Amino acid sequence: MKRSILSGLALGAAFVAAPLAVAQPDMPSRVSMSFNHYSTYAQIETQLKAIAAAYPELVTLTPIGTSHQGRTLWVATVNPKASGPDAAKPAMWIDGNVHGNEIQAAEAVVYTLWYLTKSYGVNPQLTALMNRCAFYLCPSANPDGRESWFTDPHTPDSSRQNIRPLDDDQDGLIDEDRDDDLDGDGSITQMWKADPDGAWLRDKDDPRVFRRVEDGKRGEWTLLGEEGLDNDGDGRINEDGIHTDDMNRNYPADWQPPYVQMGAGEFPFSSPETFGIARFIMDHPNIAAVQSYHNSGGMILRGPGTQTRESLYGPGDQAVYDEFGRIGAEMLPYYRYMIIYRDLYEVHGGFVNWTAESLGIISFTNELWSDNKYFQRDVASPSEEQTWIWRDKLAFGQTFKDYTEFDHPLYGKVLIGGQNKWARRNTPTFMLEEECHRNFAFTMFHASEMPEARFDRAEVKDLGAGLWSVTVQLRNDRLIPTRTGIAATRRSGLPDLLTLQGAKVVASGRVFSFDARTLGDLDKEPARVLLNDGVPSRGRRLVRFIVEGPAGAELRFRYEAEKSRDFDFTVTLRATP
Repeated sequence: MKRSILSGLALGAAFVAAPLAVAQPDMPSRVSMSFNHYSTYAQIETQLKAIAAAYPELVTLTPIGTSHQGRTLWVATVNPKASGPDAAKPAMWIDGNVHGNEIQAAEAVVYTLWYLTKSYGVNPQLTALMNRCAFYLCPSANPDGRESWFTDPHTPDSSRQNIRPLDDDQDGLIDEDRDDDLDGDGSITQMWKADPDGAWLRDKDDPRVFRRVEDGKRGEWTLLGEEGLDNDGDGRINEDGIHTDDMNRNYPADWQPPYVQMGAGEFPFSSPETFGIARFIMDHPNIAAVQSYHNSGGMILRGPGTQTRESLYGPGDQAVYDEFGRIGAEMLPYYRYMIIYRDLYEVHGGFVNWTAESLGIISFTNELWSDNKYFQRDVASPSEEQTWIWRDKLAFGQTFKDYTEFDHPLYGKVLIGGQNKWARRNTPTFMLEEECHRNFAFTMFHASEMPEARFDRAEVKDLGAGLWSVTVQLRNDRLIPTRTGIAATRRSGLPDLLTLQGAKVVASGRVFSFDARTLGDLDKEPARVLLNDGVPSRGRRLVRFIVEGPAGAELRFRYEAEKSRDFDFTVTLRATP
């Protein structure tokens, strides 16, 4: 990357403070916002534009594409313009709302934008971080799915995909059997029918609860499934809806067709949403870290998505991920550090699998919200009933639709009701700001460990006859290397480059200590040393040059890396004492 105007302030795991005024806990913002409610996509667009207008010295708002329904995908670049161009810095991509119903994910990204902008010049740690690094924030990777969540009836688990006409049930018709909100409450709940041979009994003390009877005993109710109608007469309900492609299955890393991986789309990047995001990321090779917000379950997830790709993650990369995961589990109560395929389920064509395994970027998915937070204590295995009843108590009945009778054209008299679409997954609004802030703090720690290569020291030896041995040591004090093991192995992106001017270079190569007597593999262009594996995590890299020149000559070095700031340094041909 090109060197920016300012060098930026170093920021480690503990965040080194810059000499600024003491920040107040309630740092004021130029844009008044609260995070105790959820916003539609149109409202999020308004928030983004308001913050960008209020902080023009910090924020640039860029459209990166449009959704199937024509909504604009926005990226907010956070970068103090006085500290140099964003492309000259290591950068972090942060997105959310990849699945339409995972709405708190977008709120977490907007919170990040709001908190960063109000902190610049006030909070020393975040000011230093923004001076050194850039941020690319995409609040919603699935704006159509998000808007559908608010405007269409859903269960807590529906509205994951984007919206594209599709014959889901392959009957020659398109979207003809959508979800039916029979009682008009905005949610798709459950249907129950009285049945003397049923498998369920209604709790006498709490009529919201149905309990399955023991084997061999008779109940009084049968669960018919989701509320809805058989609109196309095929004997199924709600099977051909408006939702189509999964934005977390449409990337090329181990992509599989829909008959293997549901929601994969016609081909990788077939969805305009994923194509717009991928094009932006590919156009910004300075992205050194990725954080994608989902829900729920309290997880800090890393790849791979399938066991067949486990070998891509070598010991060096694993150590980096494990350190982030260990600290993240401490910062986020009731969260667990997990590997996607091993601890959750298999994913083909996932977003963080693409950024990690194809591009070599340290990438995490955080599944926001853990049900244990209802209880504010570790609960080994709370039952589903225990969880939703507690949530409904805390929400004063707003997450449950009382059962009401309905004359169904197929089943006759039924009861419709149960947990509505707000009953699971999404963070309760009274706890939303804390959830956003804790995940923001973890993500800023992740960002603070993006690579920062620097010149450490040099040793010069007079070999006689006008020849000199010059050994330079480069160091990276951050957890993320300038090139991950995956990037080095798969040759993703450009290798780091160390060049020398000011003398004739006879030979060059890597060495593993200042005392080494022989060079490693000799470089074909000795004045240009390619470092495919970069400068390692919290480590050093040594390169030795054999040069010809007079004593006192000044050698000019330049180090260039895609994911770290470029820098220059000089060494004088004078024997090191």
